[in-house]
Order: sequence, then C-alpha cells, then structure tokens
Amino acid sequence: MSAAARVLELLVERGETLAVAESLTGGLVAAELTSVPGASHSFRGSVTAYATHLKRDVLGVDGVLLAERGAVDPEVARQMAAGVRRVLGADWGMATTGVAGPEPQDGKAVGTVYVAVSGPDGVENMAELRLNGGRADIRKESVRSVLELLSAELGKKARAQDTEQNGGN
Repeated sequence: MSAAARVLELLVERGETLAVAESLTGGLVAAELTSVPGASHSFRGSVTAYATHLKRDVLGVDGVLLAERGAVDPEVARQMAAGVRRVLGADWGMATTGVAGPEPQDGKAVGTVYVAVSGPDGVENMAELRLNGGRADIRKESVRSVLELLSAELGKKARAQDTEQNGGN
C-alpha cells in the first residue's frame, strides 16, 4: 500500500480530513493523494503557494519571519501546515517548503527541505531533510517524506486510542 493510500485509510477510519500546502512540490502531494480511489472522503484540497507572498497572504505565514529567514525554514513549514488546515477547514494540514534546485535559495543549499504536519489537539511535527539528486528526485522524496510524517502521527494517535479503549493495556 502506498503512503498516500495508508494516510487516507487512517483518516477515513478516524472520520478526519486533510488539507495540503505545497511550495517546492508544486501540487505533487495533492496529485499523489488524489490518485487513490476514494480520496474525496478525507482530502479537502490544497494550496500551491509557490510565491512567497502567497505563503503570507493566503496561508497566514508571518511576514516578518518570511522577510528575516526566507521561505525555506522549519517555522515557515509549520505555519504553512497550520494555515492550510485553518483556511481549508481540515482536521490535519501538511506542508512542504524547500529548495529543489538547480540553484540555492535564500542562502539554503539545493536539497534543503522542510515538511510539517499540524493536527487536532495541538499536534505538530516537522522534519528537516537534506536530499540528494536532481530536481525531480528531491521533489519526489519530499512528497514521500511528508506523507510518511503524517502517517506516523496518525499511527501514534491510533495506538493511543487503542490503548485507551483496551483499559490501558
């Protein structure tokens, strides 16, 4: 089962929804999710905020943060995930931002990527990636990584709920 199918299956089981904010992946995460039959049961939509001002104006990323650190930053990824969750009214949000190449951006090397998830009850997680390869490889691995990050978070919550339902055993 693909990472996208696993994420969507877990979301359906929980009755929860997902929204995606993408920068360097340019819609590839949404495409991966919507390639799974039945994705509409939990996938609400996505925002491809490739331009920095869209991260601020649409997703609500702090303008001072963007001016000081640029778009390739862990806090930007976190705010993108929280912002898309809020803007699209989803239980979970996830985001990708980084440098796919061929040139460095904002003083960050090609292959520097941040992926983040934001969920119910204040759940937030972020991963910093240092990826190798060409532009297509970096973008593909970014998609896989953000889906795996959300899958891990959903798995944690599922295990906690199972433990609770079984009397803490």
